[in-house]
Amino acid sequence: MLRLLVADDHEIVRKGLVKVLAEILQPIKVDEAKNGQEALSKVLQSEYDLVVLDIKMPGKSGLDVLKEIKQHKPHLPVLILSMHPEEQFAIRAMRAGASGYLTKECAGDELVLAIRKALKGGRYVSSTLAEILAGELNIDSGKPLHEILSDREYQVMLMIASGKPVGAIAKELCLSAKTISSYRTNILLKTKMKNNAEITHYAIQNKLVD
Repeated sequence: MLRLLVADDHEIVRKGLVKVLAEILQPIKVDEAKNGQEALSKVLQSEYDLVVLDIKMPGKSGLDVLKEIKQHKPHLPVLILSMHPEEQFAIRAMRAGASGYLTKECAGDELVLAIRKALKGGRYVSSTLAEILAGELNIDSGKPLHEILSDREYQVMLMIASGKPVGAIAKELCLSAKTISSYRTNILLKTKMKNNAEITHYAIQNKLVD
């Protein structure tokens, strides 16, 4: 029997995924996790054939969970399923060891195709992601500014660019406002930007925010 773990903080998304997978991949048992910490705990305590992981969850982010899973169980396939377009997080996810990155707009059969490929040890790359990866290979100059940021700094940068105040970011990430302010300071130092307006302009210019 195939054993999967679906981690997403939205119950309706989890239930929908479980229903789709149960209809197509038989026999199957699907466990659920509503946040990153629960997902990591279940992975460490149980044996799964594959994990489907949302990238943006309260507290421990999907990228953080992905990295920890790969530390403890490097051969366990992890598919990232996110509401964010490939341009924002896909390359970071693949570098961290993901077996594929799909947006939540993808059709059920595409998800099943990605799961089947990952179970065979392959990596699923959508046509959109393939273009992004090809573009990365063709870049002759140094890394884009946002590539020098840590994953958490990058996440905070996107939230700042989306217009969220420090307090709201802190609440969403389950961190203190002081910690978020420190991340913001690091972002400004590393990118040599001066304020939130420049962060927002940069993010829009590079199509990092919708």
